[in-house]
Amino acid sequence: MAVLNEEQSMLRDAAKSWVQDKSPVTAFRKMRDSGAELGYDTAAWNEMAEMGWAGVVVPEDFGGSQFGYLSIGLILEELGRTLTASPLTASAVGAASALALGGSDAQKNEWLPKIAAGEVVGALAVDEGAHHAPEKVALKAEKSGSGYKLTGAKTYVIEGYGAGLLVVSARTSGAPGDKDGVSLFLVPGDAQGLVKTRLALADSRGAANIKFDGVEVGAEALLGEEGKGWDVLEKTLDRARAAISAEMLGAAVQAFETTLDYLKVRVQFGQVIGSFQALQHRAAKMFTDLELARSVVEAALQAIDADSPDVPELVSLAKAKMGDTFHLVSNEMVQMHGGSGMTDAHDAGFYLKRARACEATFGSQSYHRDRYAKIQGY
Repeated sequence: MAVLNEEQSMLRDAAKSWVQDKSPVTAFRKMRDSGAELGYDTAAWNEMAEMGWAGVVVPEDFGGSQFGYLSIGLILEELGRTLTASPLTASAVGAASALALGGSDAQKNEWLPKIAAGEVVGALAVDEGAHHAPEKVALKAEKSGSGYKLTGAKTYVIEGYGAGLLVVSARTSGAPGDKDGVSLFLVPGDAQGLVKTRLALADSRGAANIKFDGVEVGAEALLGEEGKGWDVLEKTLDRARAAISAEMLGAAVQAFETTLDYLKVRVQFGQVIGSFQALQHRAAKMFTDLELARSVVEAALQAIDADSPDVPELVSLAKAKMGDTFHLVSNEMVQMHGGSGMTDAHDAGFYLKRARACEATFGSQSYHRDRYAKIQGY
């Protein structure tokens, strides 16, 4: 477990306290049953913003606290425990990181204070197919007057339906699959020519498919250098991947602890089922996997804070390991709870659905194993 400084300890404790008091799993169930259009409770999100969580990775000069990625990971871990839905990863990590890494002073001044205050929700519009493949950019950005015209489509844009700002990857040269020729653009969520289609996801979170029908943007919308956006995009995605891995860790730990508590009280064949050696072995497997997963997730977040050259491999290691672990623990949660675990009245299904959605977000286990192998030269 990472050694935390005083600020990080206070941040974690505040998040734990708020989640327990204001956002238990029952709050998520209520949000789901309400059919909330955005996939999260806006009042809860406003409270998070008021506590400064939306500005944790934003530089102080632009309204944030710049506490770093391990700090935002601590918050996301606590939110993950109770499945609290929020745009924290998409906006406060994804969009904020893209601006911090590649934005001009004018772009940072315009957008980062709004993101840090929770006034604007940002989203990464990256993928265009059924699977995560950020290099396969086909959406075109053609010169139009003094600016650009964007034509194409993006799929599975997390928090895209209600986003006020989209960080869009587009192709200004080359072909899909080429890393050269990728450019990033800042597009207001209400831009003319944007067509958003809300997606109904298994985990009840917010996402959208977005069509760009000749969306006109000015030259000031270009984030970084034309055709050289891949480096910023990859670094941004790694930060979002590490963040969602931290949320997955919290959810998996809670799923395990809930299951462990059940094993200690459920009686079958005249005995507490936790006394059965087969179930003890399965619980031990989950515990050891969670301990390893925590180590790799925290290593990835700390590497980002240290601007370490091995961030890509550590992030892919964390996302792949966390995907496997959350998959296992969510399955075991359902199975060990027996018939009750199969019902919607029990929370087990929520954790299983969240596990499957998180696995696919920003790259599955197979995607990150392949990426890790390529980085290592295998």
